[in-house]
Amino acid sequence: MKHDLEANKSNAEAFYRTAYQGDADKAVRDYVGTDYKQHNPLVADGKAGFIDYFNSMNRDYPHKNIAFVRAIAQDDLVALHTLQTWPGNEQFVTMDFFRFDGQGKIVEHWDAIQTVPEVSQNGNTMY
Repeated sequence: MKHDLEANKSNAEAFYRTAYQGDADKAVRDYVGTDYKQHNPLVADGKAGFIDYFNSMNRDYPHKNIAFVRAIAQDDLVALHTLQTWPGNEQFVTMDFFRFDGQGKIVEHWDAIQTVPEVSQNGNTMY
């Protein structure tokens, strides 16, 4: 099956942007397939787990921001490299992987997150 890589990249970004801006229900409604498998051990599996996690995060940290540094697509996968800025200017870099079904809907997610340190041993950015 051939996937529309550009559409999948755009949909992965729109999915996360919508959830980060406070509308996890809309993000799931618009961009998630019938089933949603979550690999982050801090988030419950399924659509409801995603919605609950983001609703809680948005309630506790309403002034966070996400910037999409790069998006890479191959076959049914999209990788997003992001920079998140949270209240108090705390920054995190994430790597998120999304698997898409044949209808261009997200059905699986993996991620890794790391705090951006104040001092870098090499002077390079993490993004």
